[in-house]
Amino acid sequence: MDQRTAMADMQALEQRSDEELEREQKYRSAALSILGARAAERYDADASRDYFRRAIAAARPQERMQIRRMADASIALAERRPDDLKAAVEKLGQEAPSSRQLWLLRIAGLLAPSPGASIWIRLRGIALIILLVLVLLAIGFGLVQLISLPFGGTSTGIALILGALLILVILGVLALVGRRRQGKARAAARAG
Repeated sequence: MDQRTAMADMQALEQRSDEELEREQKYRSAALSILGARAAERYDADASRDYFRRAIAAARPQERMQIRRMADASIALAERRPDDLKAAVEKLGQEAPSSRQLWLLRIAGLLAPSPGASIWIRLRGIALIILLVLVLLAIGFGLVQLISLPFGGTSTGIALILGALLILVILGVLALVGRRRQGKARAAARAG
């Protein structure tokens, strides 16, 4: 009965706001661990590291190893280190992220490096974003020119504008479809 009550309290902690978790006293280490995981989801490695350090200090000795494993996984996520994230999640005894999720984390690490990265790595990220935008505009321009070719073609300026609009529409549709698939997956996970 006492363990069931503790589990219910732990689940209730996850629903609380950050301010309420900061004030938590009874389950201090769990509250700080949740705050550390939330900071990692925001890709704030320094804050995540600080919360987990405080959580380990507040934890009982038998809880410390599990909190360290959680910290390893969360900090690997915040620092966008997919290989370390996979190993840390497997140590936690959970299912590792899919290869697609790890690939997206690698891409995110290239396009938006962590705040502690050097200026050259940040400049590389900016250059890659500019290159990506130019490639998408070129694809849109090519599609518009290809579609308008049977109708006599179109001018370069109009093709660029229509190409940009076409790419925006395609990205919007992909985002909408992705959100629906994500919602269905969450509903299936809750049901299962």
